Amino acid sequence: MSIRRRGTAAGAALALSGAGVLLGLAASPAQAAEVSYATHCVPPAGISPIDGTTKVEITAPATAKVGDTVDVVWKFVQAASKNPDIIDLPANSVQPSGVLRAAGAQTADLAMQGTRTNPAIPKGGDMVLSDMKGSIKLTTAGEVTLTPDAYTVNAMSTDTKCTPRETVQKAATIQVTGDGGGGTSGSTPTQSTTPTQSTTPTRSSSPTATPTATGGSGQSDFTGKEVQIPYACKTPIGDKNATSPVQINARRNGGNFDLTVQFKKSVMDSPADIPANSVKPSMEVAVGGADKGTVHVEGPTNAKAIKSGDPIEIPDLTGTYKPGASGTSTLSPGVLTVKALGTTTTCTPTRTEVSLTLDTSRQPGGTSGGTSTSGGTSSTGGSSTSGSGGLAETGASDHGALKALGLVAGTAILLGGAVFTFMPRRGAR
Repeated sequence: MSIRRRGTAAGAALALSGAGVLLGLAASPAQAAEVSYATHCVPPAGISPIDGTTKVEITAPATAKVGDTVDVVWKFVQAASKNPDIIDLPANSVQPSGVLRAAGAQTADLAMQGTRTNPAIPKGGDMVLSDMKGSIKLTTAGEVTLTPDAYTVNAMSTDTKCTPRETVQKAATIQVTGDGGGGTSGSTPTQSTTPTQSTTPTRSSSPTATPTATGGSGQSDFTGKEVQIPYACKTPIGDKNATSPVQINARRNGGNFDLTVQFKKSVMDSPADIPANSVKPSMEVAVGGADKGTVHVEGPTNAKAIKSGDPIEIPDLTGTYKPGASGTSTLSPGVLTVKALGTTTTCTPTRTEVSLTLDTSRQPGGTSGGTSTSGGTSSTGGSSTSGSGGLAETGASDHGALKALGLVAGTAILLGGAVFTFMPRRGAR
């Protein structure tokens, strides 16, 4: 009897361990890898720069499929800088943000954001930073590597900017397979032409630009991809960093394109009562590729009063793009401003990413070459340009564009009718 019991117990143990193996094989576990790199940090004015070592652990899925949106976590094992010997930092007063670079089969800059969560940090103490989170939509089969890059530490309304002083090693790798067969990187131009026409034009310009937006078959509507844009904002009460997901769509109108810029799910509660018709957002969409310049888009004012504590959203921004060159042109989110209650904030992208690629034909008075005046109206299709094709300077227009809103509610800043939140936009999907 005792022998039989032992045999039964051993068999059960083997069965359980085998089930565990099978479960482990079926799952796609997250991987975590740590890298360290020499870092140069520049604190606020009056404090000497700091050279130190950053240690980072990046967690991401080991495998995924084309079309998946995966979450990535950046954990600070060690920050390069310490709290200067000036002031004790209270609890929950420090917030990190940064950029994670994707390379390999897919190239992208992931905006990462942490929460303002930390223990009290004494003068001269090690900085304790919260985990930063971000996400990436996988568009191409193959190996995608993730490498940490620059980051910013915001403490009590001041920024310390830290940048690598050496080549940083990759911290994680995602093996991306095709969603319908043909899971090799060499076959991706064919895979992405139709099902993901708006998500791959910036990754491989020649194979995907034409099917994305030529409209050779009579296509009139073009859907851009959602991109995470980190902004540096000048507010009436100081500088702030924020990240917002933005998408640019277009509809062909003769030789021109009617644009719609959408902000996706970026909602923040209002810190004060805001009267109706008092919030006016606008943006200068950056034009690149064959064409150069900017296109002015703007949204309507808020139709209803917004009570303190109520959620508010930014409306769609619209305008007309009149091409100034023939070829493949790109559209990216640019300078954003909103005016409300007599205050102005201007937000400039620290990094931008192409949301939409279009095949264009030059139109008289188009954007290229700086032929349009700054702050053109959306109704005529005029566009703001600069001689170098960069972002136009902000100024007034017929609709009072290029204005912004800055309101204080504790440590929160309301920007552009709650375009921005200082928390990661996505949780796990």
